[in-house]
Amino acid sequence: MGMSWDDVVLIEEGKTSGDPTVVTVNCPDKAGLGCDLLRVVLEFGLYVSRGDFSTDGKWCYVVLWVVPHPSSLKIDWESLNKRLLSCCPSFLPAFYLNQLTTCSKPPQQYLLKVFSLDRKGLIHDVTKVLCELELVIQRVKVTTTPDGKVLDLFFITDGMNLLHTRIRCEETREHLSAVLGECCISCELHLAGPEYDIQLGRPSISEAVVEELFSNDLSAEESRSQTLSDDISKVKKANITVDNLLSPTHTLLQIRCLDQKGLIYDVLKISKDCDIRIVHARISACVEGYRSLDLFIQKDDGKKIEDKDNLGALCSRLKEEMLHPLRVVITNRGPDTELLVANPVELSGKGRPRVFYDVTLALKTLGICVFSAEIGRHSTSDRQWEVYRFLLDETQGFPSTHNQPKRDIVDKVRRTLMGW
Repeated sequence: MGMSWDDVVLIEEGKTSGDPTVVTVNCPDKAGLGCDLLRVVLEFGLYVSRGDFSTDGKWCYVVLWVVPHPSSLKIDWESLNKRLLSCCPSFLPAFYLNQLTTCSKPPQQYLLKVFSLDRKGLIHDVTKVLCELELVIQRVKVTTTPDGKVLDLFFITDGMNLLHTRIRCEETREHLSAVLGECCISCELHLAGPEYDIQLGRPSISEAVVEELFSNDLSAEESRSQTLSDDISKVKKANITVDNLLSPTHTLLQIRCLDQKGLIYDVLKISKDCDIRIVHARISACVEGYRSLDLFIQKDDGKKIEDKDNLGALCSRLKEEMLHPLRVVITNRGPDTELLVANPVELSGKGRPRVFYDVTLALKTLGICVFSAEIGRHSTSDRQWEVYRFLLDETQGFPSTHNQPKRDIVDKVRRTLMGW
């Protein structure tokens, strides 16, 4: 007898408040499975306090101890179970096989068009509703009209794959109407057609901003904001020790770096994109702000990595991802002030979860209004980036445009994104 589908993903909530929830995944292995699982965990706003991964190449066993981030929404554990299950290769009965096959197809994009009166925090409030409903924002176009109204175009996909149903559409509109209240003028939701790609376009980024945004070197301002609390010794560092002698068949990477939101996802994303198999991994608990990871890895042919150039390139990619996985700059677009946030996307084309949520949360906390916003893609020589652009409204309580307040904005946004 084989395992039942109930045993593939098990979630055991903590017995008392503050205790971590234990998530266990026991299923056939596939390339990039760990990255896919951690992406879902990050999408639900969960922090991995520690974890264990092991695989023999055919079967994978994963245990994660997770807790909600302070700013996260209420966790629907049943929905999390289903989403994790959808990542797992199937050996299940036909009914569940059909469900998982459907989930593996590229998700259908829908266009949510919200027309409303403007107010502070409006964009984040809409974004929060979408996250609560497990609707993933793919692209955004937000425009404020001269008469104080806002047209929001959200291109979304449904984590539950139910947005084609009337009940799911009505639920979405009802939640949005409840949050927007009297500000709401109209709310439409329908399939996104190809004609909207032409309407959105791809606004260019100046060469100076491109150089600053995608540089591999941390700026002085970014280095300053990486400091935790008042301890100047706790700056962002990433140390990787390579051991090829301990095991005849595995390369051991011992990683120690400053802890941050999405760290485990970022590491597993690199291994997935570089076709590196993580045979065993031990994720230790955070100690004094730092996290340690032990990874026993192989190439996709089942052999350890002995080529020094390949090892050097892998370690360089990992360090870059740990040092600054998200780029944040603030600049001038003509007479206006623009905030830009960028993160590299997976080779599969998926961007990092919850970036738009975190940025709009930071701006709302600072009391800064957004005049317009959009999400686009930008390609550099070695990768593709997801770029978030926010034109900040200086007429509604926006802080002074002197250097210090601007640095404070960048600092608050980066710290919110990093979970510091």
